[in-house]
Amino acid sequence: MTPLDATLLPEGLRARILPDVNGLSVHLLEAGAAGQPALLLLHGFPELAFSWRKVMPGLAAAGYHVLAPDLRGYGRTTGWRADYDAPLAPFLLTNIVRDQLALLEALGIAAVHAVVGHDYGSPVAASCALIRPDVFRRVALMSAPFAGVPPRPSAGAAEVHAALAALEPPRKHYQWYYAERHAAAEMDHPPQGLHAFLRAYYHHKSADWPGNRPFELSGWTAEELAKLPDYYVMPLRATMPEAVAPYAPPGEAPWLTDAELAVYAGEYARTGFAGGLQSYRCGTTGANAAELALFRGLRITVPACFIAGASDWGIHQFPGALARMQREGCADFRGLHLIPGAGHWVQQEQPAAVVALLRDFLAA
Repeated sequence: MTPLDATLLPEGLRARILPDVNGLSVHLLEAGAAGQPALLLLHGFPELAFSWRKVMPGLAAAGYHVLAPDLRGYGRTTGWRADYDAPLAPFLLTNIVRDQLALLEALGIAAVHAVVGHDYGSPVAASCALIRPDVFRRVALMSAPFAGVPPRPSAGAAEVHAALAALEPPRKHYQWYYAERHAAAEMDHPPQGLHAFLRAYYHHKSADWPGNRPFELSGWTAEELAKLPDYYVMPLRATMPEAVAPYAPPGEAPWLTDAELAVYAGEYARTGFAGGLQSYRCGTTGANAAELALFRGLRITVPACFIAGASDWGIHQFPGALARMQREGCADFRGLHLIPGAGHWVQQEQPAAVVALLRDFLAA
């Protein structure tokens, strides 16, 4: 595997492959000079290290060595398997933390000034800071709140899925769909084509779709969850490509051009979505909660902040998580920032605002 073509990256970014990183060969984007305080940026789903391209130059200009890997299961990082019947252990959050520690060791970096995570990268970043605060000395979480170490599953917690299916019209939660055997193939081969599917998916979760006007839900019940848009609580019999197809925009977005979208489409056409979907299976099966039980009762003690788009439903998809993050999950919480004009893809939709907030947080 070769690094991403430099012509696809903004000026000042460079790409390389690091071998022997916890069994992986890691594809890494970098900006800034080695030896400067390091920042580790962790992407979400269905994204890539490429998702950080718009904020990396500004952070490097502030004096940081900025690192953005393709995570296990994604992009040009190799050495992973994502067969549905393969062991899930490599994709547990604790092992993804090991990946980051091994990456830093390969780079000769003893500690980072901060770890920053968006979407799925947010629980990874939170786990990094929770488990190894000596290495990850600050944490900025984006779009997915950290409500604390998952509790033991409660009796009847899964009953909501039967209740969702019994609604009229019937619905299902996207994370449980993503964990099903057929989900990857349905997303790998969408009827509208991969480029059109991703365009609709990214648009539907962005501030460009006017239906994204999020509010706090009162609880984890079918009736409340049904208030979420179709990309979170889907029509029961729809695939994800079918669920987002009605929301396809007429053309490209200023924050995600067709040329930029072609990078995502090209990478996922090659790898498929199964690698990213393994992380959802670790969550819905309870495997992550069982593994993280080792740390139950602990809080993130390093300085923490949270950044999201004001139009991002992701901050409310698990009712109460936003409040528990500030009250229980983080012992030194430094601020909650909701950026106008951004939905779920906040660092791509409003990169200048994200850079400004991160620079303030990192300097405080």
